This record gives sequence, C-alpha cells and structure tokens, in this order.
Amino acid sequence: MPAQPTLSEVIAALDTLWPRDRAEQWDAVGTVCGDPADPQARVSRVLFAVDPVQQVADEAVSKGAELLVTHHPLYLRGTTTVAADTFKGRVVHTLIRNGVALHVAHTNADSADPGVSDALASALGLRVLRPLVPDATDPGGRRGLGRICELERPLPLGDFVEQAAASLPVTAQGIRAAGDPAMTVRTVAVCGGSGDSLFDVVREAGVDAYLTADLRHHPASEAREHSPLALLDAAHFATEWPWCEQAAAQLDAVAERKGWDLRTEVSRTVTDPWTAHAPSLPQASPLSQQATAQQTALTDNDLTPGAPN
Repeated sequence: MPAQPTLSEVIAALDTLWPRDRAEQWDAVGTVCGDPADPQARVSRVLFAVDPVQQVADEAVSKGAELLVTHHPLYLRGTTTVAADTFKGRVVHTLIRNGVALHVAHTNADSADPGVSDALASALGLRVLRPLVPDATDPGGRRGLGRICELERPLPLGDFVEQAAASLPVTAQGIRAAGDPAMTVRTVAVCGGSGDSLFDVVREAGVDAYLTADLRHHPASEAREHSPLALLDAAHFATEWPWCEQAAAQLDAVAERKGWDLRTEVSRTVTDPWTAHAPSLPQASPLSQQATAQQTALTDNDLTPGAPN
C-alpha cells in the first residue's frame, strides 16, 4: 500500500531534480520554511506555483498542501524580520501556522535538464535543439540557460506571435513583438524570465527570433539595430508558469517510482503584477493649423500618432 513520504524524503527528491549547488551564487534556493528533520512531517499534497505571494500561500492552505514549491524565491536579498506585519513575513506565518513547508527551485531549475526554457519551448510547440548558454559542467551538453529551437514549420512572424499569445497564460501584457510581421521564422531562441542580458549569445546563434520576458527599451532597441533579429516580449510570469506543470510531472514520476501516496497540483492563480492593458489608439496630430502645409508634406512614416512629432 502506498505510504506518505516524509518532508525530508520529498525535499531530497526535489534536490535531486534541481540540485542547489547548480543555482547562481546570488540566488536563494532550497527550503525556506518547514522542518525536514521532523519525522512526523509528512507530505500528501504538493502545490507548484511561480510566486510565493500571499494569495498562493492561502491557496496552498485551502487545498491542504503540506508543501509549496515555487520558482521565485521569497527572500532573494535577505531580510532582518519575518514579522507578520510585512507581506513576506505574513506569508511565512501563514505557511508555518498551517503546517505548510516552502521550497524554492529558481536558477537551478532554469539550467536543469529539463528546465524552465524546455517547458517554455514545449508550451510554444517548438522542438529544442540545444541550450542557448550550455553548462560547461554538463558533458551531455543538455543543461544550461535558454534553448535554441525550431518551429515544426516556418511561419510569418505575425503568425508566430499569435501562436505564442494563444499558447502562454493570459496576462494583461500579452505578447509584444519587434520585426517585420511578414518575415519568415524558422528558428527561435527562448529564455524563461528576464533574458535581455543574452542578446550577444542569441545573435551568435543565428536564430530568426528571440522570445523572452522583461525586455527593456535600450537593450531591445540596440538589438534591433545590430541585426534583423525579431523580438517577442512576453510577461515574466507567462514564460515561467509552464515549468510548474513540467516540475509537477517530474515529482509525480518520482512518487510513482518510490510508491509514495503523493498528489501534486499546479496553481492556476495568475500572479503577474500587471492587471490591465489599453492599446494605443490613433490620435489627431498635435501640429497646429498654422503648420498644415508642413504636416501635408510629411509621410506616414514621419509621424508617430499621439507623439509631439
């Protein structure tokens, strides 16, 4: 008969899937709260989520989870307090009071095999070819940051943008894109989370497009000046949520092998901080009537709707 594993056993399984020593030095991964040394601490249900925010902590409690696994750390830069009158302290108090442990797999999950970018590629219907930034310690060449992928069939950029928007979780941002909508996309680099630090590597890879999150004005503008590389900017949450489903399936496989009575669940709570979006609409040019002649001489490309021009 299947037995409920101890918290220690489940944490050990998570550390095997995503070893803590493969996290970046600046990262804060591993067990945040919970007592793996307690032999009475057992786990029957695990909830996976992107962010350890209060809404997710409350969800873990309401669903009877004894363990919450998140991708983002709760305390990335340290703290001097876990008082319940701070929002992070309130999360800790909620979890401990209800017997819920918290474990984080962040950059050690990013570079894993399979990792965050594998899950992103799978959600987008892409075939993974190799890591974008290979892990030098992996002789198999499968671990590392980001992934270089190819589409099942070439698509115009406009169609690929629509496909990406339909494939990822719905967010207020949706997908922003830079490039000719008619250009053909055959190969794509993807990186779950913030990826504009990898532009040099992406250009060296020679792909047609790059999909990531949190693209800033200057890095994106410079990237477009360097090459015809198309850019797709998705919400940070949306690019990392697919990992939750992949991670839950990995733990399910471990539980089946070990004969554990353990259920996993993935939070559907959208924790992207942006909640609304209004597209820009064409507006009348602010040029004065006295400048009508000059305005007439300008082409459509010379005018930016809504700008002072």
